[in-house]
Amino acid sequence: MASEEITVELQAPDISAWCAGNTAVDWVHRVHGAAPGPQVMVQALTHGNEICGAIALHWLLGEIAAGRFTPLKGTLVLAFGNVQAYQRFDPADPFKSRYVDEDYNRVWGDDTLLGAGDSTELRRARDLRPFVDAADFLLDIHSMSEACEPLMVCGTVDKNAHFAKALGMPEVLLVDTGHPAGLRMVERGGFGDPASPKRALLVECGQHWERGAADVALDCLVRFLGLVGMADAAWVAQHQRLPLPAQQRLLRVSEAVVARSSEFKFLLPTEGLGVVEKAGTALAQDGEHIWRTPYDHTVLVMPAKNNLKPGGTAVRLGRYESI
Repeated sequence: MASEEITVELQAPDISAWCAGNTAVDWVHRVHGAAPGPQVMVQALTHGNEICGAIALHWLLGEIAAGRFTPLKGTLVLAFGNVQAYQRFDPADPFKSRYVDEDYNRVWGDDTLLGAGDSTELRRARDLRPFVDAADFLLDIHSMSEACEPLMVCGTVDKNAHFAKALGMPEVLLVDTGHPAGLRMVERGGFGDPASPKRALLVECGQHWERGAADVALDCLVRFLGLVGMADAAWVAQHQRLPLPAQQRLLRVSEAVVARSSEFKFLLPTEGLGVVEKAGTALAQDGEHIWRTPYDHTVLVMPAKNNLKPGGTAVRLGRYESI
């Protein structure tokens, strides 16, 4: 799908009012609840073109500023991530504002974050690291480049899938193998440790600029605040927009298909969560190498058909399991 064929249905909100928060870091707000409780963090704009998350945080900060929402307990941190990329968003060329220098969601390992490297995204991640490391619960709001039903990315550990099951949405809960290009925020520290009580979720709300992605982002945010005890059931019911799915399914990724060259191309039609029925089916060609499906009923997870570069993940391969 070429970028000129994309319809941008969502309007990127003006978030300038939220630049100066009440922390020492721009675009980060801390709100204390009335009683002791967990440290909770919600982030939007991990990527600058994922505007559904900006819509959700912009709404919640407005509710807080108007006195219509205060956490029941604990401490809530609301952060806009890669704002410099977001400030470059152009509906006429919407893919190019994903990041400025490098992917902000691949820099969260200590080897990178505490290393000698420097970039716009690394500087931002270093600013936000204390908030991420202090959080007991984390929600990171994303969207996808291709049309696909919403997914909950639960990192690499099953504990986050059980947490998403308690949330009740979306239907598909993804446990994957991580990204070869670097550690994501939801895998950092205790979030990626099966023995830690910390929990983190990354919601993919649908295609970046489809109208429904904003509804998913807002609904997930509202339900998440209820799940961690910061909002009561009446407030959640008042603000939810979508019915819960009848059931949830666990999709476990076994491997990632990473482009080796600029010659990478798919050999069959691909769509998010599409299923290739037979093992050994030729899926993609990359120079002389042929990628084949590893098992029957292989599920194609977030195939990338726009702006794929060598070293980028073209698609992840998985299969459904019972939760």
